[in-house]
Amino acid sequence: MTITSPHNPHLQELRRLHRRRERARSGRFVAEGEDLIAAAAAAGWEPVEGYRADGGQLGGAGADFAEVAPATLAAVSTLGSGTRAIGVYEQRWAARPTGPLCVYLHAVADPGNVGAVLRAAHAFGASCVALGPRCADPFSPKAVRASMGAIFHVALARAVTADELPPERVALVPRGGAPLCGPAEGQLTLLIGAEREGLPAELTAACERVAHIPIAGDSLNAAMAATVALYEVTRVSAS
Repeated sequence: MTITSPHNPHLQELRRLHRRRERARSGRFVAEGEDLIAAAAAAGWEPVEGYRADGGQLGGAGADFAEVAPATLAAVSTLGSGTRAIGVYEQRWAARPTGPLCVYLHAVADPGNVGAVLRAAHAFGASCVALGPRCADPFSPKAVRASMGAIFHVALARAVTADELPPERVALVPRGGAPLCGPAEGQLTLLIGAEREGLPAELTAACERVAHIPIAGDSLNAAMAATVALYEVTRVSAS
C-alpha cells in the first residue's frame, strides 16, 4: 500500500530526525537518495526502515522499502528538489579513536566541512575521524550528503583531550612548526581546528609535533586542510 498522507506517523518521525536533539535521542539518522542508500548497502549497513517514491527502483537495495507517493516523500526531504528514496540507519560510534591514521576535528561547526573530511578520510584510507567539542553532528543530513557515502565506511569516535588520540599526534597550526612532510611512518593523528579559531593552545601543547601546510594565502578551511594533509602523509614517494 502506498503512503499518501504527510501525517503518516513514520513520515513524521523522519521529519523529527532532521533535528539534532532527536537524532541524539533515538541514535538514528537519515540518508537521502539512491546513491547514499547504495553506498550503505555496499558497506553492509542495513536500514532500520526505508521509503521510496511509488514506482521507483533501487537496484535491489530497496526491496523492503515502503512505497510513498512522490509528492509526499518530497515533502519530508531536506533536498530542495526532493528525493526518490530515504533510508533510516542506526548511528555507529567507535569506543575510542583508532589508528593507524586518525583525523581529529576540534570545533568544526559546519556540517558540510565535517562530511567533506569524512569523504577525504575515506579517499586516503584513514582509519578513523574523531570529533572534539563543538563539532557539527556527522549524522546531520548536510554532513551525510557531503560525505558522499563515506559515513558508512569510516569509523567515527568522540574525543576531548589529546591523550585519547593515537600518537604520534600532529597539530596543524597555520605557520606553526615545520612544514608538514610525508609520508607518515607508523601511527599518526592529524589534529585540525576550525578555520578562524584553530586548535586550543593546551591541545596543541599536548601534541608530539606541530606542523603547517605551506600556502600563499591566509588559511584553508578544515575540509581543505584535512584533504591536503591526508594526501601529504599518505603519498607514495616517487623515488
